[in-house]
Amino acid sequence: MPLRLSQTLRAALSASDRPLAGIWVCSGSPLVAEICAGSGLDWTLIDMEHAPHSLESVLAQLQAVAAYPITPVVRVPGNDPVVIKQVLDLGAQNILVPMVSSTSDAEAAVSAVRYPPRGQRGVGSALGRSARWNRVDGYLADADQHVSLFVQIETAAGVDAAAEIAAVDGVDGVFVGPSDLAASLGVLGQQTHPFVVDAVHRAFAGVRAAGKPVGVNAFDPVAAQSYLDAGASFILVAADVSILARGSEALAARWSRTDDLPAPRASY
Repeated sequence: MPLRLSQTLRAALSASDRPLAGIWVCSGSPLVAEICAGSGLDWTLIDMEHAPHSLESVLAQLQAVAAYPITPVVRVPGNDPVVIKQVLDLGAQNILVPMVSSTSDAEAAVSAVRYPPRGQRGVGSALGRSARWNRVDGYLADADQHVSLFVQIETAAGVDAAAEIAAVDGVDGVFVGPSDLAASLGVLGQQTHPFVVDAVHRAFAGVRAAGKPVGVNAFDPVAAQSYLDAGASFILVAADVSILARGSEALAARWSRTDDLPAPRASY
């Protein structure tokens, strides 16, 4: 029986008349991913770069969220064509590649998600969940319609090249990472430092000039709103682990002796 795949993040952004709000899933738990998927948020980021996610746990999370009206994005650990191929074959339709600082980085990511002759993605659709084991008619011919690629700008060099990166054919959008950007700018841990905010805005301008959607993460509501006002099309506003950490700290502050407890830390 022929099956139909879900829409990509590219299609969801194109169809929406408002910015899309999402949540980071870092716990590695399919159960937590499913809870987040039923929240009413628009998209979720399953993070293989900084979280304890294996191929098996990513698969379980993709399966857990599939029944919900949320768009899952998988951030791969790096710009590695082998890992990208494996994650695509698991059925991920939306890939975020971190640490893209040049057009050559972006072109390598595009090559990894496209089949020959336009790329180098290995052909295993008959064996994988990507084409639902050959139950999606014409998957190989239409694969580009089923996959969206977003790249992450997280360095000063990436900000300077934002317009050129966004203009690379096959890049569907850009996500700006203030945390690593702060480190690149010499203000480690200060995501709302004026240097960082200015760099994020410059990246926004470059990406938007190329006609592509731009996103960012900002767990502080004031910062998040300012980035939306500056033209962000999609945004991460929390993470499963940060919600649990801050929520449990609030419980401790209300119900437990807090003399010996560490002071709450700032949000990511």
